Amino acid sequence: MRDQRRRTLARRGYLRAGTLTALAPHMPISPYLQKLKDALGDELVIVPGVAAVIRDDTGRVLLERRSDNGCWDIPAGATDPGETPREAIVREVHEETGLRVEVRGVAGVFGGASFRQRYPDGQHIEGFVAVFDCAVVGGTLRSTDGESAGFRFVPHDDLPPLMNPYPRELFSPDRRMAVFQ
Repeated sequence: MRDQRRRTLARRGYLRAGTLTALAPHMPISPYLQKLKDALGDELVIVPGVAAVIRDDTGRVLLERRSDNGCWDIPAGATDPGETPREAIVREVHEETGLRVEVRGVAGVFGGASFRQRYPDGQHIEGFVAVFDCAVVGGTLRSTDGESAGFRFVPHDDLPPLMNPYPRELFSPDRRMAVFQ
């Protein structure tokens, strides 16, 4: 599946030939997740996470290209102990994109086996992800922590394959309610 995803990304112009070899070998990891990884090795760990649907003035969706695997996805990350989902998404978006956001509402909640990932460092997680609609209130779009290799605003009906299998209805500008799996 990864090869098919990469071919589709390349065909649509989201991935240039030869760029995967220059990707970061690993992503920054929180002290909490590092403790879990140290204790459990490559065992599957369920991780609560957050993700953001951020749109520009024309309604296009912000995607980031991950530096560890070259896949496109929406800004996202793990929730740290004691952190509220709102605090987590504001922190993650700023760390990954340099943008300051305001949470406008819950866009959806997702999880299960289709949200499992095995990262290049061996970490094996299953995400339970709360996705929020967010509006940009400041900052400059740039990679601040090395997790992002690039950014692109994309029309909702022209999204490339994403690292996580969010349903396409999540990105519709006409969505009026949260989407759940």
